[in-house]
Amino acid sequence: MRKICVVITARASYSRIKTTLVAIKKHPDLHLQLIVTGSALLEKYGSVVDQIEKDGFEITARLFNILEGNKPLISAKTSGLALLEMPTLFASLKPDLVVTIADRYETIATAVASAMMNIPLVHIQGGEITGNIDDKIRHAVTQLADFHFVASENAKARVLRMRDGGNNVYNTGCPSIDIAAEILKSASLNFNPFVTYGGVGPVFNYENRYLVVMQHPVTTEYNLAQKQITCTSKAIAELGIPTFWFWPNSDSGTEGIAKGLRIFREQNPDCPVHFFKNMESGHFLKLLKNASCLVGNSSVGIRECSFLGVPVVNIGSRQTGRERGNNVIDVNYDSNAIAHAIKIQINRGSYEPDFIYGKGNSGQKIAGLLAEIPITSNNADFYE
Repeated sequence: MRKICVVITARASYSRIKTTLVAIKKHPDLHLQLIVTGSALLEKYGSVVDQIEKDGFEITARLFNILEGNKPLISAKTSGLALLEMPTLFASLKPDLVVTIADRYETIATAVASAMMNIPLVHIQGGEITGNIDDKIRHAVTQLADFHFVASENAKARVLRMRDGGNNVYNTGCPSIDIAAEILKSASLNFNPFVTYGGVGPVFNYENRYLVVMQHPVTTEYNLAQKQITCTSKAIAELGIPTFWFWPNSDSGTEGIAKGLRIFREQNPDCPVHFFKNMESGHFLKLLKNASCLVGNSSVGIRECSFLGVPVVNIGSRQTGRERGNNVIDVNYDSNAIAHAIKIQINRGSYEPDFIYGKGNSGQKIAGLLAEIPITSNNADFYE
């Protein structure tokens, strides 16, 4: 059996790979090894590791490496700590293939360790463009990787150009679309977010309409994070629509967003906004499917929401260059523009689905490729 070592660094990377993990686990010729690291281990960011175990996956190793701070310096050091420890784990686990996901800064440690130890590296979701530091990380991992499972035809063409062609680039679609496809079979909101996930803030009636907000710091604009989140929170407060708001990820600038949100809560105690750290991916997508609009700068608005037909107001530069469906309105950090765009999307309602990132069978495709792609290196030499 091929040993497939998948490294999960954050809540986003888990949702992007979950259906692939299921398919690997079921495949008769594959053995899943699971390393969990980064913010996925921390309660502050929703204890993704607990959800992974709840979903029935056995965690092979945990690598604690996150340093607290609000500067790019901390991100660099956090990646460095992962690079120090990842080779030790690889030497112990002796995987046949290592899988790294997308573009978060922690992925560079996985890619460098795998490449320098001559372990074949699979990169999922390369070839995309977003217009911030993630592009540098993503394209660097593309150059280090041996196999590329991309999410769209444009991404495939981009990787082929970066790698001067080759036969190891496959358009598998995005595994998170698999979950969205399952949601469409039974899309009703059959759980109570307040009861199931707790969170903080007022409890309100969300049966008529509600918004979902997910806004992360932009790593190249980290010093503006508090100002940017204040523009969004001002628009939400002015609209007064019931809102489920999700805590940002661990990128540089997160503390600025956290401070802005604390000020917002203090100044608007009666505003119908409830905050969550995390949700199980199926529940989260059901919450999105039934929302009047998603607001913020998360890639979920570009990927899953395009498939689900959910109206999106995308703010700022974090998703610049990423392929998007007709469901997205782009605005700058201006509270009036944000509020106006939200009103347009609410009045517009649901969109027809776009299939840019696949149709719901990516996990099976990827597992099949992991079992079949040729590995020419000699395993015995990887770990000497």
